[in-house]
Amino acid sequence: MSDKIIENNQVTVIGSVASEFTYSHEVFGEGFYMVDILVKRLSNSSDRIPVMVSERLIDVTQDYKGRSILVSGQFRSYNRHEEQKNRLVLSVFAREMEFIEEEPDGAKTNHILLEGYMCKTPVYRKTPLGREIADLLLAVNRPYGKSDYIPCICWGRNARYASNFDVGEHVRILGRIQSREYVKKLSETETETRTAYEVSVSKLECIDE
Repeated sequence: MSDKIIENNQVTVIGSVASEFTYSHEVFGEGFYMVDILVKRLSNSSDRIPVMVSERLIDVTQDYKGRSILVSGQFRSYNRHEEQKNRLVLSVFAREMEFIEEEPDGAKTNHILLEGYMCKTPVYRKTPLGREIADLLLAVNRPYGKSDYIPCICWGRNARYASNFDVGEHVRILGRIQSREYVKKLSETETETRTAYEVSVSKLECIDE
């Protein structure tokens, strides 16, 4: 049962370590730390992806900045309560990590497979230049009755196809994790630059139960 659950959320990213480890939390005496991985896109820009790592997986006291690393695990979410409301916080939960000499040729440096259920009506829109976009929110089940809520973005014909999905629809998605900065208005005079994470969808399908 639990193996099947793990199959519905698989992530592999290959990139360079871009930060030191910062303490996140502890569960049953096991400390978890956050580290940022910089993953190149084909367009030469990069996505900065947060990774949660157990201190049992790697020596978190070392500085590995600049080293190439391969991380496999799951894309997870939790709600952080701030400013009187909940904010969805996303990160890659590392199950395996290994340092590599260089990125393998032709390897997918940013790959995610998700299988879950639509938990909101898709939001379909067109950009001023006529590009079609659909925003989805996918609930991906974890063992022990938990779920991760993963924002996904579709383009073009995938967006048109996804715009017809109903809440509760069972969907499988292939894509990559992307980061984008946006400006959050805190008050009339204050703004803050934040980073949002989502899955950019390359393929998707409905699964008949």
